[in-house]
Amino acid sequence: MSFSIFKKKENIIKLILFILAPLLVGALSSYLTQDTMVRYQNLNQPAFAPPGWIFPIVWTLLYIMMGVASFIVYMYGFHNKDVKKSLIFYDLQLIFNFFWSIIFFRWELRGFALLWLIILLALIIITTINFYKVNKYASYLMIPYILWVCFAGILNYAVWQLNL
Repeated sequence: MSFSIFKKKENIIKLILFILAPLLVGALSSYLTQDTMVRYQNLNQPAFAPPGWIFPIVWTLLYIMMGVASFIVYMYGFHNKDVKKSLIFYDLQLIFNFFWSIIFFRWELRGFALLWLIILLALIIITTINFYKVNKYASYLMIPYILWVCFAGILNYAVWQLNL
């Protein structure tokens, strides 16, 4: 498949929808935890914790890349078993992504959030491997997401331990 998929108007609309899906999941999760940010900022933080303004920028970029990756995979046709499998894992990891913020921020279950994040990371890796089977460029777009979630796991662990 070439990048000509981006030239047709109906494909551009689909691309926008595929980008909007993870952005909306992230926005809803953020909305449901917005009043918990002051509480989080008052927790003991590790020295490597980034400033709060970094998170929405990074997540927005990651959600856009995820959306583009899922669109590329989708364009190979839902009749393809590898595409179906890839998108099922993609949807599943997106659900886990949505609930992590709620578990960590809203419910303040930081140990459980870490376990949840490990499952999320496994699902992202499985998704990325499946994306690779369909289109290697789609899988490459998932690598920053994997790296960020690894960092988030380390941060999750540190915040949990510093605030027992």
